Order: sequence, then structure tokens, then C-alpha cells
Amino acid sequence: MRIGLVCPYQWDVPGGVQYHVRDLAETLRATGHHVEVLTPAEREESLPAEHVTWAGRTVPIPYNGSMASVQFGPVSAARVRRWLREGHFDVVHVHDPAPPSIGLLVCMIATGPIVATFHAATTRSKWLAAWGPVIRPWLEKITGRIAVSDFARRVQVEHLGGDAVIIPNGVHVAAFAEGPTLPGRTRGVDGPTIGFLGRYEEPRKGLPVLLEAMRAVVRRHPGAQLLIAGRGDPDAVHGLLDDDLRPHVSLLGELSEEDKAAFLRSVDVYCAPNLLGESFGIVLIEAMAAGAPIVASDLDAFATVLEDGAAGVLVRRGDARELARALGDLLADPQRRARLSATGTRVAAAYDWSVVARRVLDVYETVALLGSGEVTAQDDDPGLAAVPGVSGGEPDGAPLRTVLRRWVQR
Repeated sequence: MRIGLVCPYQWDVPGGVQYHVRDLAETLRATGHHVEVLTPAEREESLPAEHVTWAGRTVPIPYNGSMASVQFGPVSAARVRRWLREGHFDVVHVHDPAPPSIGLLVCMIATGPIVATFHAATTRSKWLAAWGPVIRPWLEKITGRIAVSDFARRVQVEHLGGDAVIIPNGVHVAAFAEGPTLPGRTRGVDGPTIGFLGRYEEPRKGLPVLLEAMRAVVRRHPGAQLLIAGRGDPDAVHGLLDDDLRPHVSLLGELSEEDKAAFLRSVDVYCAPNLLGESFGIVLIEAMAAGAPIVASDLDAFATVLEDGAAGVLVRRGDARELARALGDLLADPQRRARLSATGTRVAAAYDWSVVARRVLDVYETVALLGSGEVTAQDDDPGLAAVPGVSGGEPDGAPLRTVLRRWVQR
């Protein structure tokens, strides 16, 4: 089967959707399918040499508590049209098609079998609230809808109508289950260690709550260490640390995929104190695959992954005192950690890419049978003027940024 995958976010910036598209493409290719990816990036040279087509640069817009990279306009439309015509795809799979991006452009331009995966979990999107009825006719061209979680499904149903089958994000389980640990960090040997992975400066990731909880954890477990991995300004974290806590916190910076797996295999407990905006929680699956017991906030998406507390400890989000108690109790109970680790290993197996990709492929095969031949691009313009400030003679870039900032919110 010839499959076209569309990633609307910058390929050279780490992110959950980018990893999802990358791993799905690799898994499908390994089973004999021909897969091409269309994606933006800051530089075309940063993309793999084969099977990935550059869609240009993006415009950063606040979205869902983070910064989304969006791309829309006649220049982008021309790239999309060329990719569709040259691909001869049996099915095109668009990720997060609702925001103004190459994903939406594909829905506007393409004819033939289209599948879409909805990742976003925001319920406060001005873009969807204002423009959902406008873009709905194009999204109705999607013949197979997937949501990564029940929460993501509910959001797209509320704003866009229709329904979606739930197929979660995937993980290469073996890559996390087996391998080395970080140098000098062996689980259960080198003192109680808690891990956190996320962007330092994103409030929704909940790092300040975890740092507040660590003050109580350290009083109870004087040797406890918090390892923080991810992107961000180290000074922003150091400013939250007092002299007593600073020796117990280590910033590891951004990690490679191999180092991330080693990091998760090294910690005694993985903590996800997130406050909002999570549609799934792929890092929880990765942590369970690596054998790390989990303490996480009680977001709907996290509760689903952790089977309502059977595979990890859930605490009230934003409550530093309750988080400290849960972390301290788990560090003090190695037998409970072992039980959670064993349960997590079982749960993670169901999210292995070999399982998830098969379910996605079932959707492809279904829509291909219902479709009318290969995907191609229609000849007429897709009606870019439907979005204010974008017209056929206007280049992508600064004018678009001004318009979208009025409509897309955190």
C-alpha cells in the first residue's frame, strides 16, 4: 500500500506528534508498505534524505498551552498539491487536521481516501469555536477518523461533529525495556531517584508543583534526587530552587532517544505532575516500558493510561502536598514499586507499535475499499480566502501570523 503521512508540526523540533508520525512511518515501512511524509521544518537540510518531503517553514502560534507551528496559504497549498499528485497514494493520513496547517490544506485539496488522527486535547480553542463550522465541509472529506484517547475523541466530536475510533499512540517497547542506564544511576542502588521529563518553562507540565513537593520528599528521604530532562532555560528552574533543595536537583537538558530510554530505566519513580492539556501521555507508556513506577496527576488521559490507578499512583493535580506524600510513600515501599513495575510492563505491551500500527492499517484498508481509487489533488483552488487575511495573491508569513493570533489561544 502507498501511504502518505502528513505531520503539521516542525519535524526538527521534538514533539509527540512528530515522534508518532516518525515511528508509524518506520513501522509501516518495516512491514513492506511504501510511506512518504510531508512536514514543515526550519531547514530542509534537517530532514531525512529519503521519504520525507519539506513543506516549508511554519508560523509559531500559542495553542493548547504550548506553541504550535502552523502553516497556511497559497505557497503551502502549491507544495501540498505537488506532493499529492506525485505520491499516487492509496490513502493519505493527516495528523491534527483542524488547525490552519498543511493538514487542513490536504483536506481542502485532496480527493480520495483520507484518514485523520486527532491528538489535541484543548477545550478552549477560539480557532475551533469560531472556525469549526467554516472548516467542517473540508473535514467531512475525511473517511476514517482516529483519536489517540477518549478525551481527544470528545474534543473533536464537540467542535467538529462526527466520531472517531480510539487508537492510542505507540511505543517501541523493547527499546525502553532493554539497555543501559545513565552512568552512575542504577535503579534501587544509587539512592532514591525521581525523574521528570518535559519543557521546563511550560506551566502545564507542572514542574513548579513537583519542586514544591520535593521539599517535603527530601525531608523524609534525605538522599532523594530529582533528575529533570527536557528543553528550556536552566535559569528558570534554578530560580525556583532554594539552597536546601538545589543539591537534590539535577538538570540533564534535552536527551536523545537512547538517553531518554536510559534515563527512564534509571529512576526509581517517574513523576508526571502535569496540570492540563494532555490528550494521551506517551511518556507514561515509555516509563512503564522501562519498568519505572509512576506517580502522575489525575488528568483524564493519564488515568486512562494508568488504568485508573492500577498501573500507577494518581494524585490530585496541582496539589504539592498530596504529590509529596505519594512520592515519599512509594520511595519507602520497594515491594509496591515492584508490583507497579510489573503491572506497567504488562500495560505497555498493548501499546507496542507492532500492535498499534496493525490497528491503524486496518483503518487504511477499510477506507481504501470504500474509496474511489488513489488520492490526488483537485484542479481548482481550495478556497484559501475562507480564512480571513489569506488570499490567493498573498504570500505565507507575517500577515498570517497577525490573523491567527486573534483566533488561536492557549
